Amino acid sequence: MLCGWPLLALTGVLAGCTMLGPDFERPRPAWLEHWTVSPSQAIEGTPRASAPGDAQRQTDNAVWWRSFNDPVLDALVAEAQRQNPGVRVAGLRILESRAQLGIAGSGLYPQLQQVNGEVLRVGQHQSNGPDSVFTTYGAGLQVAWELDFWGRFRRGIEAADAAYWASVAQYDDVQVLVAAQTASLYATIRSIELRLRIAHENAALQKRSLEITEHLFKSGNESELDVQQARTLYLSTLATIPDLEGSLRQTQNALAVLLARPPGPLPELAEGREKIPVAELQLIADMPAELLRRRPDVRAAEHLLAAQSAQIGISEAALYPSLTLVGSIGLSATSLSGAPRTLDWALGPTLVWNVFDWGRLKNQVLVQDARFQQFHEQYLDSLLKAARELDDAAIDFARNRAQIDILLGAVKAARRSLDIATIQYREGLVDFQRVLDSQRTLFSQQERLVAIQSGVAQSVIAVYKALGGGWQPAREQALLDPETRQTMSSRAAWGGLLDAPLPAAVTPGEKNP
Repeated sequence: MLCGWPLLALTGVLAGCTMLGPDFERPRPAWLEHWTVSPSQAIEGTPRASAPGDAQRQTDNAVWWRSFNDPVLDALVAEAQRQNPGVRVAGLRILESRAQLGIAGSGLYPQLQQVNGEVLRVGQHQSNGPDSVFTTYGAGLQVAWELDFWGRFRRGIEAADAAYWASVAQYDDVQVLVAAQTASLYATIRSIELRLRIAHENAALQKRSLEITEHLFKSGNESELDVQQARTLYLSTLATIPDLEGSLRQTQNALAVLLARPPGPLPELAEGREKIPVAELQLIADMPAELLRRRPDVRAAEHLLAAQSAQIGISEAALYPSLTLVGSIGLSATSLSGAPRTLDWALGPTLVWNVFDWGRLKNQVLVQDARFQQFHEQYLDSLLKAARELDDAAIDFARNRAQIDILLGAVKAARRSLDIATIQYREGLVDFQRVLDSQRTLFSQQERLVAIQSGVAQSVIAVYKALGGGWQPAREQALLDPETRQTMSSRAAWGGLLDAPLPAAVTPGEKNP
């Protein structure tokens, strides 16, 4: 019997190297290897942008909002990435994943470690003799250690590790979204401010025309039709102002809540008022498809795929027997004089094999495999959606940017046309309808120009969001603010987990730092 123990130990060592289930391999769709997007050639006639080096491109992508050269926007993005509730929740999920990884790692050590002890005061009453009172003592230790024959615990660590990296990527994705939303709302606020100014300027101009027609009508030199047409145009322009003011306040509220502030105007927006942020076309160059893999949402999908791959190995390990080493030791004694002290011990293996559960366990493997394939398809879909989002944003940027110079010329021509029509009307060369048409055209062209300028800013933001840029600066900040850290530390023994810095970004298959 004793000669079998070395053989059993050797079998355990050899089997301990076995890892059931597939090793994760990064999917590489064929189309991605050669796909690029070039916004500089999206619209024929648009000048080609010069492509910066990889290091410069990554730097620009990391803090892309600085390309607008707007200090107010820079400060708002920094505040949003620090204070936004969604960011804080994503940070707490990282802490949860760290704890889950610790739980998975504990499976490599003895799973049952139980120490027990007892002290009992015992009394006996005898009808034909004296009562006796004595004390019994007992102490024991039990240990059970399931050997990781088939890699079940190691696959569990692999799955928990991938889930941890997915939580980090999801945190990055929230930072990208928050930066983009902050910049988008900021650009919207500036465009509405500019539209309000244009509306007020045109209303003042149209009010002056109304006063002139009323004066001429009262003097008998104009018909009432001109007066009513002038009043209609003036009141129509006035009617746009309350709607714009309401939209402005609602957009300010949205930005305030994004910053974790109560709804209301933001004092810092007084600086740079009515100035839509502008980024030049040269900042956007040919973009290699590999940048799509760096997007946080794509990285998160890839890590989740890796975690599910490990689940297949965990479920396969349940098909095979598990060997657990069990040991116990106990000491018992009493206070009675002459009573012996007893030492009990036990040591040996326990084999468990769910032979009659084979059908359920086999189908559980199939369930995990089917889920892996679902995650695989979702990952490929995330790549396709990322490519489409980037291509659409790039085309939108080039299309809007190509219209800026044209519309600037149109506004200039409309303003000159109104000046000429006004002069000719005063000299009696044209009727008042020409003046009204010129005023409508000027207002319309100014509105179109502001819309396109806003569209350029929004499409630049969309391009950088599609590239997944903006999460890198947030890696340098703490996950928790001091107050939250103090609260959680007082509630549970977190140790160094609350202060551990975020790691550098990795992809599945790379060596984690």
